[in-house]
Amino acid sequence: MGRLLRPLLRGTTYTRLLHLWVPMLVVSVWMFIDPSRPWVPALLLVPVGLIPAVRTGEGVQARLLLLPGVADPGFSVAPSATWRDRVRTVVWLEARMVLGAAAVFACVWLPAGVYELAHGRAPAGIPLLPDATPGWWPALLVPLPVLALYGVVVGLGELVTVVARGLLGPSAAERLAALEERTEQLLERNRIARELHDSIGHALTVAVVQAGAARAAGDPEFTDRALDAIEETGRAALEDLERVLGVLREAERPLRGRPTLAEAGRLLESARASGAKVDAEVTGPLETVPGPVSREGYRILQEALTNVLRHAGAVPVRVRVGVVGDLLRLEVRNPLAAGIPGPGRGSGLRGIRERAALLGGHASTGPDAGDWRVRAELPLS
Repeated sequence: MGRLLRPLLRGTTYTRLLHLWVPMLVVSVWMFIDPSRPWVPALLLVPVGLIPAVRTGEGVQARLLLLPGVADPGFSVAPSATWRDRVRTVVWLEARMVLGAAAVFACVWLPAGVYELAHGRAPAGIPLLPDATPGWWPALLVPLPVLALYGVVVGLGELVTVVARGLLGPSAAERLAALEERTEQLLERNRIARELHDSIGHALTVAVVQAGAARAAGDPEFTDRALDAIEETGRAALEDLERVLGVLREAERPLRGRPTLAEAGRLLESARASGAKVDAEVTGPLETVPGPVSREGYRILQEALTNVLRHAGAVPVRVRVGVVGDLLRLEVRNPLAAGIPGPGRGSGLRGIRERAALLGGHASTGPDAGDWRVRAELPLS
């Protein structure tokens, strides 16, 4: 019984009924003007539905009254962009008026029937019931119109919601635009996650390695150098963090000021200060490398050196960065000594491959001839 009465306790049931009554206000006004032609309001809905902004208004009404409080009810609030959308709006207006007329008729006629039956009279116009003089037996039929009214109120509310989703739902173009926007947001979040992983991860790795080396060395002069390296790396990481957080605070703010391969020397010196023996060779005009390629190349190099310090420690590292034809090539190799595992297979290496793929290039990571090798080729065009 409680389940049967539950729809009557929901506010949505009554907001849907109100949504059906709204167009009947116009019909009621027209009936005072010319009751002999009740079809005129339905005819006027055709040119009204062709106005693009009407679809926006109907979508807003549907969101507020049919599915209030639902985060994504599935109703479009964009103006009609195509003739197909306009035709769908016209059909929706006509369907809403028909359902509204049914709701008003039921909400007036059925309560009147209840009143007649309660007073011992059979309502006129019902062919299944004989015209009877007042008596006690019609009162026994009072539950029937009450149940019918319940079914009309709840059923028409559900029906108008289904029809609205079909006719006021987003068009194919709107769904595609929403999907593209969502894809861009996910790509941007993924890019920000990679930025934080690479910059903060590198800074923390350098700090941990430098602090461990300073404690093991027991040399005040080496400790001073290690603290200087930690301070410099920490400042750079704070700058990266503030820039990325600025992007998160302001959705329309682009990522700017990211380091490029022109600043690769800072990465190499940081690795050397952490104890790694870096043999670096840079060839070709790096200053001519396009900004996006140079920035992603910097992050790939940063993650590769971070992996060396984190997983291999102070080992010889060979770094090759060069422009060959229309490609930027980067290679970082370090020996895989016995007992020292190679870099993990976590988000860092996956981020290297993703960065390369987004630029139309490719990257490979893994053991190669006794070394751990990170190799990337990025097209310049």
